[in-house]
Amino acid sequence: MKKDFETKFTGWAFIFAAVLLWGGWALSPHHIGEYIVASDFKAVSEDLWYWIWMYRFHIFGWVTMAIAIFALASITAKKPYRVVLVPGAGMVVIGTMTLAIASAFYYNFGAWGVGKTMGLSAAEIEEFMNNVLFTNQYVTCFVRFGRVFSGVGLVLLGFGFIKWKIVHQLMGWFTLLLGFAAMGIIMGIPDNYEIYKPVFHVKVIWLAMMGALILLKGVNLTESES
Repeated sequence: MKKDFETKFTGWAFIFAAVLLWGGWALSPHHIGEYIVASDFKAVSEDLWYWIWMYRFHIFGWVTMAIAIFALASITAKKPYRVVLVPGAGMVVIGTMTLAIASAFYYNFGAWGVGKTMGLSAAEIEEFMNNVLFTNQYVTCFVRFGRVFSGVGLVLLGFGFIKWKIVHQLMGWFTLLLGFAAMGIIMGIPDNYEIYKPVFHVKVIWLAMMGALILLKGVNLTESES
């Protein structure tokens, strides 16, 4: 099992991603749903700067997750692993950054809307909400595809983990099943965010477990040809 600076960096990146992702979400004073509504602005304005910083932590959690996946790919980019693990890591990173961009929309419009709607009448606020609805609808598509792309990547990673025993077999199966769950829920029930919510928390657990496992056990590259 390989345990060195590379694996330590990778392991801590996974753990840091979990802390930022879940910490930013858990400590946020208000959660915006699939669509921004007028009442969101009032809730956000009650503690605007704190809400902004928690959302920043959450967004950088996605970014740090991408870094962790890149780091893992750099370690395992050897024969015969790379043919499965590198494309898998690439898909997870694409999905993760898509989710980061989508999160940035809610972050920006949530904070920006506070100032834009301040002092407006009910009719003016309704007009403002109608003007952002089209963009909001487009972003929901970003969220769905980001989750699906991540799911595809996790399936490939899980398959590679199991086939070559890169990490513990149970972690490989956990990764594979998490990927299938992410894809299945979004593709099967695309318009219900509530059903997907537990998957986010499971993904955070996956990140923390991956980080801890890599730090404790390293990665297994005994079949590497180069």
